[in-house]
Amino acid sequence: MSLFARAVRPVLFRLGGGDAESAHEWTLHRLASMPPAAREVMRRRYAFSAPVEAFGVRFPNRVGLAAGMDKNGLALPAWPALGFGFVEVGTVTAKAQPGNDRPRLFRLRESEAIINRMGFNNAGAAALAARLAELGPIGVPLGISLGKSKVTPLDEAVEDYLESYRLLHPYADYIAVNVSSPNTPGLRSLQDRDFLSTLLKELSGPVPVLVKIAPDLTEPAIAELLEVCLEHGAAGLIATNTTLARDDLAPGDRHLATETGGLSGKPLTERARAVVQFVHDETGGRLPVIGVGGILSADDATRMLDAGATLVQLYSGFIYKGPDLVKAVAQSARPSRAAAAR
Repeated sequence: MSLFARAVRPVLFRLGGGDAESAHEWTLHRLASMPPAAREVMRRRYAFSAPVEAFGVRFPNRVGLAAGMDKNGLALPAWPALGFGFVEVGTVTAKAQPGNDRPRLFRLRESEAIINRMGFNNAGAAALAARLAELGPIGVPLGISLGKSKVTPLDEAVEDYLESYRLLHPYADYIAVNVSSPNTPGLRSLQDRDFLSTLLKELSGPVPVLVKIAPDLTEPAIAELLEVCLEHGAAGLIATNTTLARDDLAPGDRHLATETGGLSGKPLTERARAVVQFVHDETGGRLPVIGVGGILSADDATRMLDAGATLVQLYSGFIYKGPDLVKAVAQSARPSRAAAAR
């Protein structure tokens, strides 16, 4: 058992009387205040170089921090020191919003899973742009995840995304379009052909644009979405977001199955990998994929890469396993010869 699992995680999980969001906020603020000397110590312990290129961007290694962990970019200098080869901030919206009522983040410990219904709580695109302008480059590629403001009607969603894009794309190495969170009413309907076609046309520009999809789509729906992405120049896909399903929960966690929101972590491992495999096979590898969902070991990451992912991201795995997982994944995250030959 790692030092994180033995000593650090139990302390974090007790913060705020066991409230997951309190622990999240405490950790973010401690990482944000980490002095340069401490970051250098962390970097020497956890950073690992195994460069790879995807959609025209060079990454120091294949493992990234998924959106949702650092929505407002509070701790950006700390993530590369913990070994991440890229960082995705957000999801950010054009208008600042508080998100849904608390409690809205739940640990399912026996299942190594998380349920969240955060609702895109963030300080808004303008605030993030100001922070990024002041901070400057962080040393690894930066992705920015964009979502729709809750108060914006669905028929005005394109302009809402565009407002965020205009403010933030100068600071991004790639833009992720989040049309798949289950926690903003109506958002998943924006994965349909007409809306996505219009949005991708409007977001064409110098920065690669990736589309983040839900794991709950049927294969025909994914196939139609892929046609739109290929037709309108999406640079790649992020597969997958959280799921509304509640399959494979451990007995001790089933009392939380009725909590609304998206489920991430170990119960999503097989479904996320199956979606990545389908995307790779359906497109013949023409769309690079960032695989995310249920990666809690180096083996999970290797299997995701073998399914066709070019890069992987961590969220729940990082919460349960800590930075040792980041390094383990970075060191082992190389696709098999069979996958590379496809």
